[in-house]
Parts: sequence; structure tokens; C-alpha cells
Amino acid sequence: MILLAVDTSGHLCAACLYDTAADAEPVQVQEDIGRGHAERLFPVVDQVLSLAGRSYADLDRLAVCIGPGSFTGVRVGVAAMRGLSLALEIPLVGISVFDAIRRPAGRDQPVLVAIDARRNEVYVQLSAAGDKAVQSPQVMSPEAAGALAVQSGAALIGSGVAALRPFLPSGPESPAVLGEESVIDLIGLARIAADREPGQQQPVPLYLRAPDAKPQTGFALPRRQAAP
Repeated sequence: MILLAVDTSGHLCAACLYDTAADAEPVQVQEDIGRGHAERLFPVVDQVLSLAGRSYADLDRLAVCIGPGSFTGVRVGVAAMRGLSLALEIPLVGISVFDAIRRPAGRDQPVLVAIDARRNEVYVQLSAAGDKAVQSPQVMSPEAAGALAVQSGAALIGSGVAALRPFLPSGPESPAVLGEESVIDLIGLARIAADREPGQQQPVPLYLRAPDAKPQTGFALPRRQAAP
């Protein structure tokens, strides 16, 4: 199976081509662009295909990171891959940031992924030993997330760990920290997508909260009256 995976949920615009039948390392291209994913995504995809000596016609499956992350970035990635899925008539698998970060942790204990959501909040998801999520992703205060980590005996991973630290016990009772970054391993994400059966419905963005930018109100112009 030839699988194309993309991630536009953060500052990177990244694409990976994974041949599940080959022994070679998957081909990956990423650009640290911050913004402008809509303009750069398909050039990055084209570059990956060219490096791998493949074309769109060779693809069997697509994968996309559905967030949470940048509202615009997530929306661009999901919309682009949904359109490509329809055009090529091949399945699309959505993988959350939580799954992508937690999978490499591979521990025989619960893991709490905590991602910095700004505004004194963190995005969190708790998984049991064996990598099975036991809670839906949610937004929490760092204090509540720290309490959840202690109560569940979970190890911590993700960019939100620093925010939790003031609310964690010290000494032997302090949860293990597996990492304090939320950088996605796109090759790992591609491998997760290759093992996961596509759903009946197309993936949708995982936002978890409303966007900061909202439409302005109170500026509607009065409707012009028709001449008698």
C-alpha cells in the first residue's frame, strides 16, 4: 500500500510517502513556514511524490493530522485531503495529535498527553497502558490536568507539561515525564494510519474549543428602501 500523510496542524507544512511493502525509509519533506499552509501544501506533496518516483495515481490511501492545533492549518490540511480523497476515490484516515504523540511513548503505564493550548489551558487525553485512550480529548486547566495525572498514575508527554509542573507533587510521587514537545513524527503518523481501518465518514478537524477570531457584529448597514 502506498500512503500519503500530511500535517499542517502546527508551524510545519509536512508530507510523507510511505510504502508499506518496501523496506526503505518513508520519504518525507517538511517546511517550517508558520503560516501559509494553503499555498505550500501541494507543492510539498508534489516534492515528496517526485523524490519517491511516484504520482497521484500510485496512491492507495491518504492520512491527515486532524488536530488540535492551528485552526487555519488544521482546516487547510483536512479540507485538502478530503478533496484529494474524493478526486482519487481512495480512503482518508484522520489521526489526532494525541495519537501521533502518544504512540512513540510506548509505555506499559497510563500516559497523559498534554498540549499547550495557551490562555492558561491545556488540551489533554488520557490513555491506559497499551496505548488505548480512555477519555475523549478535552480542554482543562493545568491544575485539573495535573490532578488527573496524579490520580491516574500516568506519565506525561507534550508541550503542556511545563504548565502542569507547578501542580504536581515532588519527589517519588511526581509523574514520569516522557517529553515536553508536541512535534509530530509524521512517519509514525503514517504507520498508524496504515494500520487503522478508514471510517465510514470523512475525518473532521478536532478543534476542542471555539476560534479566537470571531465575526464582527453591530456593523450591518441598513437595507436601502426601494423607491416608491
